[in-house]
Amino acid sequence: MSVLKIELLGSEVLRRRAEEIVEVDDDLRRLIRDMFETMYHAEGVGLAGPQIGIERRVIVVDVREEGSNPFALINPRIVESTREMDKAEEGCLSIPGVAGVVERSARVVVEALSEMGEPVRIEAEGMLSRCLQHEVDHLDGVLFIDKLSPLKRNMVLKRYRTLLAEEEKGSDRRSSAPARTRG
Repeated sequence: MSVLKIELLGSEVLRRRAEEIVEVDDDLRRLIRDMFETMYHAEGVGLAGPQIGIERRVIVVDVREEGSNPFALINPRIVESTREMDKAEEGCLSIPGVAGVVERSARVVVEALSEMGEPVRIEAEGMLSRCLQHEVDHLDGVLFIDKLSPLKRNMVLKRYRTLLAEEEKGSDRRSSAPARTRG
């Protein structure tokens, strides 16, 4: 298994609709294992194909709640959602270090294929519902910041740019330090 590179905000792949998967095979299952490894390494609860530069409709999820198990979904579709809404803070592995309060349907039903190619139907609420909606959005080129008001989106983006600048300054200082002090 391998930890894959996570695409960050600004990467064009994050804004494109991912392609349907036509064949569930060992290569896809290997990709799914690498996606789980990448998600766990980044301490996330979900990861979608576009986030690792793969324009295919595949997600992995592990919300780490009592009674839930990790799973992968191929070609997931939200087929039902309630009108009842829920607001909660969300972050994203592709926009690290920032978060925003997003309103989503409280409950959804998702249909997809399992990693063995078998049809599955998941009825979800709470964190699992939110995670599924977030990851399916990724497959359609939608990011959580797109669900924020313009003012809140600008605040989140400003914070993200500040974090990037601070990170870049830190790496500049490390790279210009004498060789004996580099770790």
